[in-house]
Amino acid sequence: MLLTSERAFTTKEQEPELLKQNLEELEFQVFRMQENLKEIAKQAQVLGIEQTKEEKWVIVYLIDDGRTCKIMLNECESAYRGVWDFTIQAKYVGTHTIFIGDIKGEENKGYGSICINYLKEHAKSQNIQYISGDIAKRDWNHLDRLIHFYQKHRFHIEIDRKTQSGTILWND
Repeated sequence: MLLTSERAFTTKEQEPELLKQNLEELEFQVFRMQENLKEIAKQAQVLGIEQTKEEKWVIVYLIDDGRTCKIMLNECESAYRGVWDFTIQAKYVGTHTIFIGDIKGEENKGYGSICINYLKEHAKSQNIQYISGDIAKRDWNHLDRLIHFYQKHRFHIEIDRKTQSGTILWND
């Protein structure tokens, strides 16, 4: 993995001071990433390191007890304090389905896309064909955003506007 920031190295004409500042920011993120990786690996399975759409580095990790699985994400700009910055919490239903119970964390940062992709990879590695979930009445105030998110990740979506409910289903 090449740890570069497009922002830091886009042109040779950038001010030397700006380049120095960007390099220092990148070095700090790498240092923080190393420290966070050590702490996270003590309690969870590290799945990967990704760069967000805002060019921030994040660590993706998994806790799976055989009944439930949590895909979690931690930003590398701050120290890991035992708490995730974003999570998809799910449970196993039968032998062929993972049911998403909740998605928690800040929106519009790309964290959900990173985590859902890792959940799909985890499902495939466990020979699980389906990822399902519900859209509940509490989700109705951001329904358009949820529909866009699940469509982008190739989920089949059924919405009942009368009862303000719905279901999602992904099939490998």
